Amino acid sequence: MLGTIPLVATDREARKEETPYEPHIGETRQYWRDIILGVNDGLVSIFLLVAGVVGGGLDQGQVLLTALAGSVAGAVSMAAGEYLATKSQDQVLEAELMLERTHIRDHRQQELDQLTEMFSDMGLRQEDVDMVVAAFDRSDDAILNAMKALEFGFVDSERRSPYRAMLASGGLFLVGSLPSILPFLIFDRVSVALAWATVLALGGLFLVGVVKARVARHNWMTSGLENMVIAGVGGVIAFLIGDVVGSALV
Repeated sequence: MLGTIPLVATDREARKEETPYEPHIGETRQYWRDIILGVNDGLVSIFLLVAGVVGGGLDQGQVLLTALAGSVAGAVSMAAGEYLATKSQDQVLEAELMLERTHIRDHRQQELDQLTEMFSDMGLRQEDVDMVVAAFDRSDDAILNAMKALEFGFVDSERRSPYRAMLASGGLFLVGSLPSILPFLIFDRVSVALAWATVLALGGLFLVGVVKARVARHNWMTSGLENMVIAGVGGVIAFLIGDVVGSALV
């Protein structure tokens, strides 16, 4: 058995050399939801809005005004909603942590029993669990940090700033709306502007899908096509609905 130890170590070293170290995303990880949601929603919603009103028979100026109003309204709504949601979540967490500090002070053994149960559920041996819990028992802050991670599923490095979340979602909504707006600033013919808006919006959606897949380490082609096809089908439906409603109103 002793003769196999060097072989195991050599095998581990070989695997280390074959697999290069890949760093994590870092401090932006908790904001990727806001990034993807903001730009994707801007691309999809304004493209569907434009397709719908073009189908309804609006002229170039009317489509442009509608798209600009929708873009601003959507960005403000996204930014305000994300700010309030993130801030509310943060306030709820702070209230829970205050209560947890009280529990640690007044019901310490119950909290230690919870830690024991959680560590046992991880598959640790009971003698190891007892040693770990005894180490945590020496510090209130250590117990609180452990409960934050294990009971609430939260670590400080993943905390989201309401202001950053607001800027990411609202600002990127505006960016995502540009492919559907710019063609109506450049071209007078509605059909030409809609064609360019379709190409640019679908291309942007494909790119967002690719970026998302690269970050999530998924298949970039599948993710890009999925994102593009969903919006494309939605655009056709919006155009047809606009056409039907526009014809009914004439």
